[in-house]
Amino acid sequence: REKDDKNKTWMPKFLTAKDDKDQRKSSEDEERNIFKVKKSSADKSKKMEKEEKFFRETFMYDKEINVINTATVECSVPSKRRVDLPVTAGEQLDIIDVTEGSAVICRNAEGRYGYVLVEHLKFR
Repeated sequence: REKDDKNKTWMPKFLTAKDDKDQRKSSEDEERNIFKVKKSSADKSKKMEKEEKFFRETFMYDKEINVINTATVECSVPSKRRVDLPVTAGEQLDIIDVTEGSAVICRNAEGRYGYVLVEHLKFR
């Protein structure tokens, strides 16, 4: 076995077949694409930050935003005020905080915050 190893011809990496190089390039390209941020997701995160800033100013909310629970909307309700969150039936909402009375502060999938009456929600 030792003799076979000694007699083996040594071939540098740059002399390997082109097919192998193409495969390596494609795998490297895939790895690089992982780190690219899609423009739509970047825009979405900026929009969510803007909504959160508006929420904190409007509601004078200085606590950390934690999701207490999730709920499904039972019936569609348009918003009458800017602080109310317009909801559609079947929509999933994150419950952020409970208020005095029958309203809770919720966040929808788009990142908008607002009050929703408990009677319109179905909790899991």
